[in-house]
Amino acid sequence: MSLTLHMARRAGSLAVAALLASALDASAASCTVSATAVAFGSYSPLSSTPADANGSVTVSCAPVLVALTLPYTIALSTGSQGSFLPRQMSAGSQHLQYQLYTDLLRTTVWGNGNSGTALMNGNLGLLLVFPASAMHTVYGRIPSLQSSAAAGAYSDVITVTVTY
Repeated sequence: MSLTLHMARRAGSLAVAALLASALDASAASCTVSATAVAFGSYSPLSSTPADANGSVTVSCAPVLVALTLPYTIALSTGSQGSFLPRQMSAGSQHLQYQLYTDLLRTTVWGNGNSGTALMNGNLGLLLVFPASAMHTVYGRIPSLQSSAAAGAYSDVITVTVTY
């Protein structure tokens, strides 16, 4: 069972401030996003313990101008089933519920800010021509006791959108 994170990026209209106090905007940086999949491995539908796994999203930006602080947000899509609560992986017509979280305790659902979900916020300090990166852990969980889950390789595709 795996979850693949696909990346998308979108330039935002957020204002940023240069270290020299001159105003810049998000076009003053060039950013990329990369992700590692959340791979749950084997899941036992009879286990009373949830299956946890982690992935990551890394935002890397380089300044186009002299220096700036670049705020950004990271949103995760619902996945192929179109719902945050719960997200579902598929194996043909079979489904297995899972969720992605912003925190280690798995209390805050990572989404797009709608339906009770949260965005991940970050800030990169960029100086001269030196790029900066920030890695954010994606905490995944398959709830226990999903006894109706048939054996199979379940998967879902999540789109990562970084707005800066």
